Amino acid sequence: MRTEPSPVDGVVDSVLVPAQPSRPNPGRAGARVRSRDHFSLLVVRGDGARVVRFNFTRPVAVGTFVGLAFAISVVGALARDWTQLRELTREARTFARQIADQRETIDSFNRRAAELRQEMMGWRELHARIWEPFGPELVPGARDKGIGGGATKLPDRLSPKDEVERLAESVTEQGEHLRALDRLMARAGKAVAALPSRWPVRGSVNSEFGNRLSPWTRVTEFHGGIDINAQPRTSVRAPAEGTVTFAGTQPEYGITIVLDHGQDVRSLYGHLAQTAVKQGERVERGQVIGYSGNTGRSSGPHLHYEIMVKGQSVNPRAYLWN
Repeated sequence: MRTEPSPVDGVVDSVLVPAQPSRPNPGRAGARVRSRDHFSLLVVRGDGARVVRFNFTRPVAVGTFVGLAFAISVVGALARDWTQLRELTREARTFARQIADQRETIDSFNRRAAELRQEMMGWRELHARIWEPFGPELVPGARDKGIGGGATKLPDRLSPKDEVERLAESVTEQGEHLRALDRLMARAGKAVAALPSRWPVRGSVNSEFGNRLSPWTRVTEFHGGIDINAQPRTSVRAPAEGTVTFAGTQPEYGITIVLDHGQDVRSLYGHLAQTAVKQGERVERGQVIGYSGNTGRSSGPHLHYEIMVKGQSVNPRAYLWN
């Protein structure tokens, strides 16, 4: 009778089989290594369900990160440059307005300077007319000015610096003329003040300067002054400042006063009733020097007024201004 092996014997056999040494699974190890070189990007919904998955290798992820960082830095730099450029643009607009205003101011100054220069050039003709009666020897800068050479046309538009320099030259020149004119007028003022330009008495003229018929002989005679109608004892005033060189009586003019005004100019007052000054006395313009009357060779009360220049009688009307 053949005996069948029991299940127990079979299990035992299996257990008694020498155990084989375990070896690593190369496929699973490779999967773990590859998983470290890959990155995944999951796009999920709000409920956590996955929608899209993107797989990236390490070089791609690193490159993407580096590129993103570079892009952010570039954008930041561009934003900073744009801000600076905007500020510079704003400042440039401000400077442009200021430059335009300054250019307008400079142009206005140039126009005004040119107008003033033209006006001052016109003063030269006026000064020439003023100085002409005094002779060329008194004209300032009237030295020999012989010049020559070709003519050079000046530019139509001068720079502000050149315009200011030319204007300064004109101002200096005109200043010299004005100072010289001031000195001359000071001298002329003294000379004018010494001229007997004031009426010694106010009244009508009975007899003019020059030839006339004598009221006594009816023969033509020369009258060296003018006879001014004046009531007896009318105040006679000095027509200019001067010194009394004579105060007394003469055969022709009776009580007489002679004033020396300087510059070889003298004045005579005849037919007075009384003198109010003494010989050698200094008198001022408008001062009472005597009183009109009818002394000497006279046909009635009046004042004989006579002016002598270098000893020669001249027409007093040429000196009577007021």
